[in-house]
Amino acid sequence: MRIFSSTQVLPNEGSDPKATESFGVYVHIPFCAQRCDYCAFSTWTDKGHLVARYIDACLVEIGRAQRDGVLGSCTTVFIGGGTPSFIGAAPLCRIIEALPCANDVEITVECNPESTTPELLRSLELAGVTRISLGVQSFSEHVLKSLGRTGDPTDAARAVSMIGAAGFTNFNVDLIFGGAGESASDWAESLERATTLDPVPPHISAYALSVERGTPLSRDFSRHPNDDVLADRYAFCDAYLSDAGYSWYEVSNWAKRGHECRHNVDCWAQGDYLGIGCSAHSHLDGKRFANTRVPERYINAIEHGRSPLETTETLAGNDRVIEALELALRTRWGVPNWALPNDPDLKGLVVRRGGRAVLSVKGRLLMNEVALRLQCPPSGDPTPETQTPTLGGLFDTAIA
Repeated sequence: MRIFSSTQVLPNEGSDPKATESFGVYVHIPFCAQRCDYCAFSTWTDKGHLVARYIDACLVEIGRAQRDGVLGSCTTVFIGGGTPSFIGAAPLCRIIEALPCANDVEITVECNPESTTPELLRSLELAGVTRISLGVQSFSEHVLKSLGRTGDPTDAARAVSMIGAAGFTNFNVDLIFGGAGESASDWAESLERATTLDPVPPHISAYALSVERGTPLSRDFSRHPNDDVLADRYAFCDAYLSDAGYSWYEVSNWAKRGHECRHNVDCWAQGDYLGIGCSAHSHLDGKRFANTRVPERYINAIEHGRSPLETTETLAGNDRVIEALELALRTRWGVPNWALPNDPDLKGLVVRRGGRAVLSVKGRLLMNEVALRLQCPPSGDPTPETQTPTLGGLFDTAIA
């Protein structure tokens, strides 16, 4: 059950929004040159010797999915990690070439500035990659060091220049706010430099620094972010990017019109996607499942003809509706009015317009509290499908 449909949210102008069904593929690359202090993802710095076997295993998993009828023509592909650019173009191109893709497929590859080269980008563009996501995080050198990041801010500018020179017109810059030692002026400078790069990024992602269990950051209380500071940074970010011509379309994502990440939009629309590789998650018709986290276990399972799955979950009925609402609440399209009660506690947190309830900036900061009040539709009320907003209404309506 879709609270909104990504095929109706982001079609080409004049096209039939229901002409094609969306299907995504996520490929996880667990290799990095250095692990950042805040990172809790499935990534390793000492397993580069496994790259060839790992890619072979991914190709086998792709083949199995095609054989079993799980993997058809994909409309979006997202290759993340880890640091996909760290392993070079050839392994990534092998994966891309193995995937059955629609003619208008969006293919995103995550890159770090330090491992981005003209040769890498040229090979990716020739292989059909349409979008680059660049992990910059900050333009302040001391903030990068506090995050455990390598490189310096000039690497990001060089990488963006190379992205433009390779012919990419669709790319994202990732930022993180709230790092230790980051001042308000540091954050303002990061936003200013990000939005004035050459070429200018049409998409900006900005994430609040979070403390994840087991990371070096979690053990160093002196580097833990302050919630009030994070709130101030977020509000400033939203206002700054809005003034710079970006529109927020998900809690942590802003884009110029037509440059929203289709893959992520479909995930927030509770769409279907298949995960390939260790730790990769999938969603197919209400069933969620994830592969084993460790690369060696993943490779071993594939090489011995076993499934790499480690966890499975099936959502049905009201549980599936509530999950769809929780995902949709994160976005600028919000949820149908019936999904949130007329609760005085929601005053100032939600804007109601055009039959939808959308989070205000303050509401985004208190999103978890708002989500606790989500409710399923009363019997006899319109279903979520009939509440799907139109393309014009989504982009032409200003939301506070």
